[in-house]
Amino acid sequence: MRNSTGPSRRSNAPMKSEASRRTASTEMLSSPKVTSTPRNPRHSSSGTPTGPSKKWSTSSNSMNENGHNGHMTSHREPSYNTDDGSMRFYMRGRSLNFYSPSNIQDYEISNIGDAPSEKLKLDWVYGYRGRDARCNLYLLPTGEMVYFMAAVVILYNVEEQMQRHYLGHTDDVKCLAVHPDKITIATGQVAGHDKREGKPHIRIWNSVSLTTLKIIGLGDFDRAVACVAFSKADGGQYLSAVDEANEHVISLWDWQKSDKGQKITETKSSTEAVLGCEFHPCEKNIVVTYGKGQISFWNIDGGTLTRKMGIYERHEKPKFVTCIAFAENGDVLSGDSNGNLFVWGRGNNKVTLAVTSAHEGGIFSICIMKDGTFVTGGKDKKIVEWTSSYKRSGREYEIAEHFGSIRMLSQGRGSALLVGTTKNCILQGSLDLEFSPIVQGHMEELWGLATHPSQHQFVTCGYDKQLYMWDSLTHSLVWSKEFPDGCHSAGFHPDGNILVVGMTTPKWSVIDLSTRDIVVTHTDGNEQIEVVTFSPDGTHIALGSRDNFIYIYAVSEGGRKYNRVGRCSGHSSFVTHVDWSSDGQYLQSNSGDYEVLFWCATSCKQITSALSMRDVAWATHSCTLAFNVCGIWPEGADGTDVNACARSNNNNLLASADDFGKVTLFRYPCCQPKSTGLICGGHSSHVTNVKFMNDDTRLLSTGGKDMSIMQWEVIE
Repeated sequence: MRNSTGPSRRSNAPMKSEASRRTASTEMLSSPKVTSTPRNPRHSSSGTPTGPSKKWSTSSNSMNENGHNGHMTSHREPSYNTDDGSMRFYMRGRSLNFYSPSNIQDYEISNIGDAPSEKLKLDWVYGYRGRDARCNLYLLPTGEMVYFMAAVVILYNVEEQMQRHYLGHTDDVKCLAVHPDKITIATGQVAGHDKREGKPHIRIWNSVSLTTLKIIGLGDFDRAVACVAFSKADGGQYLSAVDEANEHVISLWDWQKSDKGQKITETKSSTEAVLGCEFHPCEKNIVVTYGKGQISFWNIDGGTLTRKMGIYERHEKPKFVTCIAFAENGDVLSGDSNGNLFVWGRGNNKVTLAVTSAHEGGIFSICIMKDGTFVTGGKDKKIVEWTSSYKRSGREYEIAEHFGSIRMLSQGRGSALLVGTTKNCILQGSLDLEFSPIVQGHMEELWGLATHPSQHQFVTCGYDKQLYMWDSLTHSLVWSKEFPDGCHSAGFHPDGNILVVGMTTPKWSVIDLSTRDIVVTHTDGNEQIEVVTFSPDGTHIALGSRDNFIYIYAVSEGGRKYNRVGRCSGHSSFVTHVDWSSDGQYLQSNSGDYEVLFWCATSCKQITSALSMRDVAWATHSCTLAFNVCGIWPEGADGTDVNACARSNNNNLLASADDFGKVTLFRYPCCQPKSTGLICGGHSSHVTNVKFMNDDTRLLSTGGKDMSIMQWEVIE
C-alpha cells in the first residue's frame, strides 16, 4: 500500500510474545486431528463418507482466476481437511485455519467460484482534483464540464445533473487538454499497476462517444505525464507533453499519424518542476513551458526544439511561474508565486509590462474571456477582473475561506465563471452575483465510510477533519461538520439518529443527526480509532483501536449515553475489522498481523475455539479474513493487498477494496480460494473502504491518496 499522508494503517504495532497468550490463531497453527470417525463428516458426490485417505485436499496451481492485479509472490496453496471442515490458509507465511459452516457439504477446494450475475456501473464520482493539479477544468459545447478525479475523467452536466465518465486510464490522471475542435480530449496519467498499459501515457479520446482514438507514448514517458497541450494555430495537428523524469523531457507528437502517433522530437527541459505547457494560438511554431524558476519559449524548426529563456531584466525573478495565458493580440501573460502579473510581448522573450502585487500571494490561474478582458485568481481567494489593456476593471470577488484558494478559472456559459479550488471544490457564478459550489469533496486521505440504515444517505470522513453527509439519489452534499482532529472511521446507530465518528487520535464523538451537535466525546487508549460498529439492536458499540484493543460500551437513551463494559485484549497488532453476530452476542475481528479472533461481547473474553464459532450468523461481514470471504484474496497476496470488504444486506454479494485501485464484486459466500470477481477500475490509489447502501442498489467506495468517493449502481 502507498504511504498515507496521515497515520499509516498498515505498519504493524509491536507484537506480544506468542507464549504469553492462548489465542484462536495459536489453535489455527496446530496440526489437524485425524480420526477414523470425523467430527463433521463430509460426503462425496456418491453419498458415501470420505475415507481416511482424503484428510486434506489442496487448491490447484492453475493461474489465478479472480482477475486481481495482485502482488504475485511465491506462496503455499490453501488446503482443506474433510474430517473437521477446516481450511488451512496462508497469509504472508502465517498459517490460518478457517472452519466451514457445518451445513456445507461436498466442498471441493480446487473449484473456481463463479462470478456474480450482477454488474457494477459507475454512477457518480464525488470530488475534484484541485489540491495538486492545474489546467483541468473546461466547459465543452455539450454543456458538460470536463475535469478529472483519480483515474476517471468526468463530464458533468450541471443543469441536467448527469455525469458521464471516461474510464480508459489505469491510474492517476495528471493533466488534461481540449483540442481546438472542442470534442477531442487528451489526458495523461502516472505509472500504474496494469501490466499492459501501466506505463505513463497519453490517451486521446472523443468526448461525445467516449471512445479512445489513440494511446500515445507507452514506454516513452518516465514516472508520469505532467502536462499536455494541443497546437492551436494549425487546428490541433500536434501535441506537446512534458513528463516527470529528472530532466522533465518535453516531446512533440504528430498525434494523428499511425495508430500510436508519431514522435517528432524530444529534448530535456529542466531539472526543476515543469507545471505546464501551451502552444501559442497565433504562432504555429511556438510552445511555452513554465514552472519552478523559469518560463521558456520553445521554437519548433525542422523537427527540432530550441529554447529561449524568459528574461526578467530589472524585475524580480519569481520562485515559480504558476500559470500562463494568451491575450487576443498574441501577448503571453504569466502569473507567479509572488503575485505578480507579467506581459511578454508577442514574439518577445523579455518582460514588456509588469503588474506587481496583482494578488496577495501566488497567482494560480489566468482566464481570457470572450470579450477580451481577463480574470486572475490566486492564493488570496480573490478573482480579479482586468481590461484588455492590463488595467484593473474594479470588479473582484473573494470566495469563502472553507472553499480554499483558487486553482483554476474557466469561462462557463455566457458571463459565468467556473472556479476550481485547492480544497477540491468547483464553484460556479459571476462577478455580478456570487459563487456557489457545484462539486465538493475531501482534500486529504479518506477512510471513514458509513451508510444510513434506512435512508439513501451516507457519510464520509477523512484526515482533512471533515465529516460529510451525502445524498446518494441527488448526489449532493447535505451538510458537513469540521472536527479538531482527523477522522478515520464512522458508524450509524441502527435507529439512524446517531452517528459515531472515530478520530486519528484516541477520541470518538457521538453526533445527534437531528441537531448535528456533538453529544459526547470519549477517549480510549492512546491510538486512533480504526473501527466503529454498533450491535444489530443498538445496545452496544465496539470500537477497534490501533492500540490492539477492542473497546465495548453499553448504549442507552437512543444512542446518546455510553457506559464502558470493558475491552477485548488478545490481538498482537492493530485492529482492522470488527463484525457483530446477528444476535449481538459475539464479535469476530481481524488485525494488522492477520489474526482472526472471536469474542464474547458482554464479558469481553476471547473465545479460543474457532471451531465452536463456525455456525454463528454475522450481522455484517467486514472482516477480510474468514472462510466465507477467502476468495477475495489474489493469489500470492501479501496480506495488505485487500483493505476492506462488505457483504450486501441481502447476503448475495460481496465487494472488496484493494491496493491497486480496484473494486471487485463477488458472489457471497466467496469461500473458494480461487473465485471469479467482477473488477471495476476508477480509483487510482489504494481503495480504503466499500459499503452497500441499505437497499443494495448502490455500492460506495472511497479512495486513499486519490481522495475520491465513487458511487456504483448495482445492475441485476
